[in-house]
Amino acid sequence: MKIFVNSLTAFRIVAAFALLPVLEYQWFWFAFVLFSVAGLTDFFDGWLAKKYNAVTKLGGVMDHIGDKLLVLSASFMLAVIINSWYVSIPVVLMIARNIYVSGLREFIGTQKMEMPVPSHRMSWGKVAAFAQQTTLGGILLALCILPLAPESKLLFYFLMAGILGLWFSLLASLISAAQYTILFLGKLKNIK
Repeated sequence: MKIFVNSLTAFRIVAAFALLPVLEYQWFWFAFVLFSVAGLTDFFDGWLAKKYNAVTKLGGVMDHIGDKLLVLSASFMLAVIINSWYVSIPVVLMIARNIYVSGLREFIGTQKMEMPVPSHRMSWGKVAAFAQQTTLGGILLALCILPLAPESKLLFYFLMAGILGLWFSLLASLISAAQYTILFLGKLKNIK
C-alpha cells in the first residue's frame, strides 16, 4: 500500500511539470482534467496513508512537494496566460510565501528540530491549499468554456470569481505564514 500511496504523490509531481507545456500550448481541457485528477490524488494519498497506516517520512515530504509544485506551476502559467496584475500579484506573493515558509522549515531542520503544521482549530495553510486548488480548477474550467461562449456574462463573472478566489487564497496564505512565523519564533527560543 505504501508504494501505491507514494505513486499517487509521484503522479502529482509529474502532473505539475506536465502542466507547463500543456498550458503553454493552451490545451485548457487537457490542463483542467490533469489538474483535477492530480488534485484528487492529494486527497486520496493522505486518506489512504492514514487509513492503511502507510504514512512514511518520504511520502510526507513528497506530498508537500507535490502540492506546492502542482499549485505553483498552474498559477504561474495562468499568470503568464492571463497577463494581468490582478493575477500576477497574488501568484508572485504566494510563491514568495512558500519560499519563506520553506526557509523557516529548513532552518529549523538544520537545528535537528521539526516545524509542525500549525495546529489551530482552523489551519490557514489547509484553507489556502483548498482555496488555491478550487480557484485554479475554476479558472481552468472557465478558460475551457471561453471559446465556446466568448460573449457570456455568466462566464465573465465565473472568471472574476476565480480571480477573487486567488486573492482570498493569498490572504489565507499570508495568515498561514504568520502562523508559521509564530511557531518559528517559539522554536527559536530553544536554539542556543
